[in-house]
Amino acid sequence: MSSTEPDALLGPADIRDLAAKLGVRPTKQRGQNFVIDANTVRRIVRTAEVRPDDTVVEVGPGLGSLTLALLEAADRVVAVEIDEVLAAALPATVQARMPGRADRFALVHSDAMLVTELPGPAPTALVANLPYNVAVPVLLTMLERFPSIERTLVMVQAEVADRLAARPGNKVYGVPSVKANWYAEVKRAGSIGRTVFWPAPNVDSGLVSLVRRTEPIATTASRAEVFAVVDAAFAQRRKTLRAALSGWAGSAPAAEAALVAAGISPQARGEALTVEEFAAIAENKPEAAL
Repeated sequence: MSSTEPDALLGPADIRDLAAKLGVRPTKQRGQNFVIDANTVRRIVRTAEVRPDDTVVEVGPGLGSLTLALLEAADRVVAVEIDEVLAAALPATVQARMPGRADRFALVHSDAMLVTELPGPAPTALVANLPYNVAVPVLLTMLERFPSIERTLVMVQAEVADRLAARPGNKVYGVPSVKANWYAEVKRAGSIGRTVFWPAPNVDSGLVSLVRRTEPIATTASRAEVFAVVDAAFAQRRKTLRAALSGWAGSAPAAEAALVAAGISPQARGEALTVEEFAAIAENKPEAAL
């Protein structure tokens, strides 16, 4: 772990000065809310349990608040930023505020949904303040494409955090809950108030911790096959699985046969099932529907 000057992190005045110099106005379109509190970003790094040997990938670094805190704790940080102005400015911010760690930082100017490789060693952790409007697809895409990511901590809208960490039977349990659970053990890891952001959002934020499963879900079905069942089951939440999966299976009787073969009641609903049970259904897809 490096020793850095106490004022290396960005405070409210620093953030506003940087934004003014760059002519940056946070946009709703990209879900930009910049963290302006140094204690909050250090708390995120602590909660993420970032280690001195970690290569951390950060999505949406913005002006660099969390980036600098990550550089204090990790071996390397790779930041993926879609915004052209922010991407161009971030390396200079790192060089100015943490010159001793600048060689440990890399910037990828891209949409995170399009990134298929990252420079340097494979990432071991993902830590990010994810834009509310794309949080779930970005998270799931990164977990799929970079299996070396062992630990993830994301800050998302509180409602999204609840969904991701929900358990079967919970009213907000749904597609994000099941798919995140395919990759990792998921739990809520704290709440973040609105006042630590600029501009302050009109919703609270939550931290979600995801620790990748050491053993993948035991199934002969592929991830795509399991996810197809999940998508079908929740497309019509109020319907029984026999009805909801009829399109996926080819007919309601075929769906019922697959459910019975998987040991699941055809009258059950998607929100009652674990990811393992969805995998069991996928394994029993009728041959006529394959």
